[in-house]
Amino acid sequence: MRDFARLLERLAFTPARNAKLTILRHYLERTPDPDRGYALAALTGELKLRTVTPSLLRGLVAERVDPVLFALSYDFVGDLAETIALIWPEGEPRHLGLAEAVKLLQTTGKAALPAVIAQTLDGLDASERLAFLKLATGNMRVGLSARLARTALAEMGGPTLPEIEELWHGLSPPYINLFEWIAGGPRPERAALAPFRPVMLSTPTDLDQLRALDPAKHLAEWKWDGIRVQAVSEGGVRRLYSRTGEDISGSFPDVIEAMNFEGTADGELLVRRAGEVATFNDLQQRLNRKTVGKAQLASHPAGLRVYDLLIWEGRDLRDLPLARRRKVLEAADFGSDRIDISQVLGFTTWDDLAALRADPPEPVIEGVMIKRCDSPYVGGRPRGPWFKWKRDPMTVDAVLMYAQRGHGKRSGFYSDFTFGLWAGGELVPVGKAYFGFTDEELRELDRFVRNNTTERFGPVRAVAPKLVLEVAFEGVNRSARHRSGVAMRFPRISRIRWDKPVAEADVLPTLEAMIGGGPAQTTPRKSGRRA
Repeated sequence: MRDFARLLERLAFTPARNAKLTILRHYLERTPDPDRGYALAALTGELKLRTVTPSLLRGLVAERVDPVLFALSYDFVGDLAETIALIWPEGEPRHLGLAEAVKLLQTTGKAALPAVIAQTLDGLDASERLAFLKLATGNMRVGLSARLARTALAEMGGPTLPEIEELWHGLSPPYINLFEWIAGGPRPERAALAPFRPVMLSTPTDLDQLRALDPAKHLAEWKWDGIRVQAVSEGGVRRLYSRTGEDISGSFPDVIEAMNFEGTADGELLVRRAGEVATFNDLQQRLNRKTVGKAQLASHPAGLRVYDLLIWEGRDLRDLPLARRRKVLEAADFGSDRIDISQVLGFTTWDDLAALRADPPEPVIEGVMIKRCDSPYVGGRPRGPWFKWKRDPMTVDAVLMYAQRGHGKRSGFYSDFTFGLWAGGELVPVGKAYFGFTDEELRELDRFVRNNTTERFGPVRAVAPKLVLEVAFEGVNRSARHRSGVAMRFPRISRIRWDKPVAEADVLPTLEAMIGGGPAQTTPRKSGRRA
């Protein structure tokens, strides 16, 4: 556990992305099997262990530590696992390998689990105890995404990141065959599981930037207020993946049932009623659920609007230009009215497109997508082929950093949120918002804050950088009073981006570039009762 504990500490205290990559790559190169595979599975959320609950851990520490001392310590530290790791009485030291720890947590029965955890903690030092508790609870909290971990694998040589990601969902810990492949061995056999292919992403643009491009060489589509997904139906296996490769099939059985095709489609997941697209708030009711009841399936019916095809009827289309892929898409039969094709907008000049963007047919449209007709489908965010031109008001995707208790009816909730943007590899606070969300969203945010607190400062909690908030605002100005050098006017949380990785949040120069601008008049978003 000592090497694994050291890895977690270094990752947690290293903010820079490239430095994290180097640390993890060195660990994977120097650590033998199966420990490195289990570490990789833990960091990517793929390690399935018996659940160790906070109540179980509190019961164990209550048997060994004065309850008042523990309560004071927990209030100061703010993290249950870290508090227990620091306050647990030292016992007889013992060596525990990561693979051995995993086996203990996988095979120990529920009745024997408390005693096994206590005995294990007795033989570890504070750093190892924290690593073991993180492993047992599944809360790594070291600022490393699953894709970043797979990027570290690709940097070890051999297979590329797209090749690894395509096979990832068919592999299982401790990934012996994966590491053999990286070392020059045979490519692993793909299991009977629909593969995820890296999603192609766009870059923001505006009218001034578009004027340098030839509109005749681009097509445009509406940008819908849903979530980007990849629908895979190959070899009799159907899966629905988020943009980061998370399997969300269980939350959308109605869409899975409707996928009567053979191939891989890229599109937008939406809630639709009687042909009309509902708000993102409606879609949010379906997200992050293992199962969905009949009532919700009826009240929040989901559907897929397809933008592109990667694979179709056994043919890989990704190297073809978009114009040719589009012809295949328009001729495709998806076999269900839950799945339709994204509309191509008619325009001759960028001013024509600007007029369409300013007056969309539905308020849930966020703007327009602009794509070069000759562009192949390339995973990641290549600069140039695809653009997104969002509607006003101004928005940025920021990362939640701090939360403060509210007042009045909000006195029991953390409801005042400070958020930041990336600057030089670290998060810099840029604003604070305390409205723009519904009562239900407030409860979800409050729960997130309590479960992800890293430090406490009286009524304020520092939060692990794990949640992206879409922040809307009326303008931005220079400000010497703020560390970021900018101040936002009337910021509010317009959307909680549970689906978006924090690494993809905006950077400070994006906000600085908005100085002096202002939002156009737009149709306000529809949402539930405000908190």
